[in-house]
Order: sequence, then structure tokens, then C-alpha cells
Amino acid sequence: MKLSATYLGSALMALVLMTLVLCGAPAMAASDPEAAKDVLKRSVAFESSLGKGQVPALAAYYASVLKQAGYADGDIEITPMGETATLAATLKGSNPKLKPILLSGHMDVVAANKADWTRDPFVPVEENGYIFGRGAEDNKYDVAMMISTMARLKKEGFRPKRSIILLLSGDEETSMTTTRALAQKYKDAELLLNGDGGGGTLGEDGKPVLYKIQAGEKTYADFEVSFTDPGGHSSAPTATNPVYRMAKAIGRLEAFKFPPMSNELTRATLKVAAGRAGGSDIGAVLARYAADPTDVAAADQLSTHPEFIGQVRTTCIPTMVNGGHAENALPQRAAFNINCRIFPGVPVETVKAELVRVIADSSATVTTKDDPTSSDASPLRKDVTAAVTKAVRARYPGLEVVPGMDAGATDSLYFRALGVPCYGVASLFTKPSDSFAHGLNERVPVAGIGASLDQWYSVVTDLSK
Repeated sequence: MKLSATYLGSALMALVLMTLVLCGAPAMAASDPEAAKDVLKRSVAFESSLGKGQVPALAAYYASVLKQAGYADGDIEITPMGETATLAATLKGSNPKLKPILLSGHMDVVAANKADWTRDPFVPVEENGYIFGRGAEDNKYDVAMMISTMARLKKEGFRPKRSIILLLSGDEETSMTTTRALAQKYKDAELLLNGDGGGGTLGEDGKPVLYKIQAGEKTYADFEVSFTDPGGHSSAPTATNPVYRMAKAIGRLEAFKFPPMSNELTRATLKVAAGRAGGSDIGAVLARYAADPTDVAAADQLSTHPEFIGQVRTTCIPTMVNGGHAENALPQRAAFNINCRIFPGVPVETVKAELVRVIADSSATVTTKDDPTSSDASPLRKDVTAAVTKAVRARYPGLEVVPGMDAGATDSLYFRALGVPCYGVASLFTKPSDSFAHGLNERVPVAGIGASLDQWYSVVTDLSK
């Protein structure tokens, strides 16, 4: 295991090692739900949110689980980056000429205010069939399943033809700097299976509804629109008040809609949704749009539904505003943020140019924030679809497996941008009412852990043989 001594230091290393000894990393057994559950609970106990500096310690814990299963030091690499880190663990394949398969997840979590939670978000609690804790769903559940699967493969002596490399990023919820680094280093992979995308839906009765393979996602981009003015005394109002100009720009943005768009992922998703909605009004609209993605009226109707608006077009909305410097002075500056979720394949600069046109104020300055990256959807590979469908239907016979596009962004974005086909194949099945990722009292059901392990094992072995 490679670890930067200059970063971690002997004191922190001693603390990590002491933690591992006291915790006692569990020995993994084939299809051992209890051991995998233990990995998940211990994972949640690390407060791996921004600024806490706990991601390297969590990576060291995961490494200890893998080493107990038989991985050598040289098979595991922890790379510190600022306060966070990445982890790469390799199960070597028998044919070095074949490109490796990547498994992907992230170790970091969003912040959680303990005062707002019913339970301490970083003290994992198993209660009423659920494990509660920040990151339990996003993304430590499937990370624990992947760690457990990698350990099982090693203990069983499984020798894939293609190397299997588990990659865990350390800042997916924030800057994704670690993700970019991993994507650059492993851009020559055959494909990537992401545990932070896709997954299964349960009805409120607990019965399976469908499983989605995530093969595309929208580009996340923020733009700042700012207005300036000399200002002056508030007793002498002027027509060039930046707040007025900003308000007019926001009004024009509100009235604007990007044109409808579709790809094979959204058409498949909406077709399935139309079938499930039956002869209802929304079912008819879904069927119309699935048949004709240029139907603007249908797209506009679907855009009134939160579950469909992200599937039919690029969306851009104001999310933050600021301006002025004193209550009794004319503002010298006003600005607002536009958050966009851009349809796959559409360049960020194209969207920016359209925003400039819509705002229609030559005095406004539109600035692209940070460095957004766009990517197109991945092709629907038959081998991936077949392997995932086989694994899911072994769990739930006959369940519908559909491709889909996420309106958000995952680590897959940066790998897709470099040409690596990526597929979200999370093993977690949840009810919509149980999904609290990024929210209060985040939780995951315990009952599905055994089936999740079997699903990952089946998919990984099938695709790496």
C-alpha cells in the first residue's frame, strides 16, 4: 500500500492503525451479509465530509479489509490529495493485454448538522430494519458491497481475464478533484461500473418495480450573471439600478425553456413510464413524447412534473442572488447564480451563449464558474446489459431492467468525457419514501444486503471472465 508519509505523518498513521486494531476489521466470507453490514456500519462512523480530514483514515480502513482477504501491499494504493485521498485496489487479470474493468464509488459524504438529526449522523444505528447514518445511501452502501465483493474474489482465488480495479474517489460531493485525477490515470479502461448510479426501485409495498442502468447523466454547470453601476444615495433613484436590471433578467430566464431533446436512454425510460401510467392523462403525454421527442407541447406538460422535467431538456434556474452594500445606498453591484443541468452531448459554451441571448442585456456579465465538463451518453453495450439483467433477475425474476439518464452528476462524468463507457449499476433497492440521500436521517434497508452482494459478484465475474 503506497501512502505519502509527508501527508499522513507518523502521528496520524499511528492513530489510523490504532483505530483499525480497536475496530477489528472483519474477515470476509463468501456471501457473508453480516460481514458486509459490518463494513457498512464502520464506514458510516467515519465523518468523511468536507473539512473533516477523515477520508484518508476511511481509505486505510477499507485497505485493511482487503489486506485481510489476501491483497498485497502493492495491490492497494492510497493517494492523498489535500485533506482527502483516493483508493485504488487491483485484482490482477490473467491477460495483461486486455483492458481492465473499473469499479467506482466515493468515500466522501455531504455535511450533516448533528443538531438536526434524530440520531447522531456519524454513529451508525441499526433500527427497524434500517441502518441510519450520513452516507449510508450515498455512497457507502454500494462501496461496502464492492469492498466485500473484491475481498470475496480474492479469498476464493478468482482469476479474471481482465484486471478488476476498484477506484474510490474522495471529493465527489464537492470539487471532484480526485475524480479528475482517477479518470486521467485510468482512462484506458474497457469500461466502468459505478455503484453511485442506477439501482432498483421498490414500491411502497416493498415489491420491486424496476431496475435502472444509468448510462448517461447531465452536465452540471453554474454561471454568474452580474450587473454593476456607480451607485449613489438612495434618495436619488436611477433607472440603471443593478437590482432592477437583475430582476428583469431573471424574469426573461423564467419565461424561457430550452428546446426538447432526447436520446435512447430517455426514450426508453419514458416509454416504460408511459406503460406504467396506463391510460391516465400523464400516461398519454408520456406516450406522445416517447413517440415524438420534438413534440414541444408534450415536453412542456412533462416539465410540470419533477420526475420528468430532467428527462426532456436542458434546465437552467436561478439559485442564489446577492447585491447592494448598504440599506441607504443605491446598489453598485447585483448578481445571481444560474444552475444548469445540461443534456448529454450539448457543449457548456453553447448553453452559455443561449443564456446571454435570453438575458438580452449587454451590460450584464455572464461568467462560467469553475470548470464544468460535459460528456455524451455511453453506448448501451449488450454485454453489460446482459450481465446486469441476469444478476437483477436472479434477485427478482422477470423484473424490468431499463437504461436511464440521471439529471445529476456522478464520478462517471469525467471518465465518460475521456471515452470510458460508464454504467451506473448500484445494487441498492429502495422505496422512494426511504430515500434520504443528502437529507436528514439518511438510511438503507438491511434486508437487501445479501442479494446486493450476489448481484455485484455475478456482474463482476461475468464481465471479467
